[in-house]
Amino acid sequence: MIKVLIVEDDPMVAEFNKRYLSKIDGYQFVDIAYSVEEAIPMMEEKDIQLVLLDVYMPGQNGLELLTTIREKGLTIDVILITAATDTDNIQSALHYGAIDYLIKPFEFIRFQQALMRYKEKFEILHKRESLNQEELDQKLLHSEQIKNIEKKTLPKGLTKSTLCVIIDTIKKVKSFSTDEIADYTTISRVSVRKYLMFLVEIEVLEETLTYGIGRPVYQYSLKGNMDILEAYLQ
Repeated sequence: MIKVLIVEDDPMVAEFNKRYLSKIDGYQFVDIAYSVEEAIPMMEEKDIQLVLLDVYMPGQNGLELLTTIREKGLTIDVILITAATDTDNIQSALHYGAIDYLIKPFEFIRFQQALMRYKEKFEILHKRESLNQEELDQKLLHSEQIKNIEKKTLPKGLTKSTLCVIIDTIKKVKSFSTDEIADYTTISRVSVRKYLMFLVEIEVLEETLTYGIGRPVYQYSLKGNMDILEAYLQ
């Protein structure tokens, strides 16, 4: 589990971020710090891997905390979640190693994308001892390529939010049928079938027809090419 500290001076915003975090598998909320001064000892004393950090706060601001993290050599990653839109702040955040920058107000889908991308990189770096160049390019250094992917529109009748729910579900199972996904998600079988057909068309899923007792059943398995989905979820 990736352990997360939320650093946000607004209690309501902090609670929203906490609720959003609870909807994404693989993350564990640790605590909320309402100031930089409160956050520093938490980071030093608790096992934190990721900080969701605001910029504008009383006392020291979030960028000063980001600088402190780097100066202290703490192995903690940071995602900025802030209303700060000026290029100086954005440039400073990226310069000091922020892995993503979310501008308030934002939709859950954008929050989810940031956390899913981070989780993928985190798992690769903590479960593998080495990577070859192809793996490095495809799995860790593809962020700039993703930004340059032309935005694509989902087929009529499909929505980003439902697609994300189905994607999260299929990642948890190796092989599945339409009925199984419908049961897991409580989405109608007809709707699930449309999304699975779409994922087969863009080669994210592989479809096979299996025969047994009763009618033949289409089984699906994750083929890969998950990066393709970024163009549809922007």
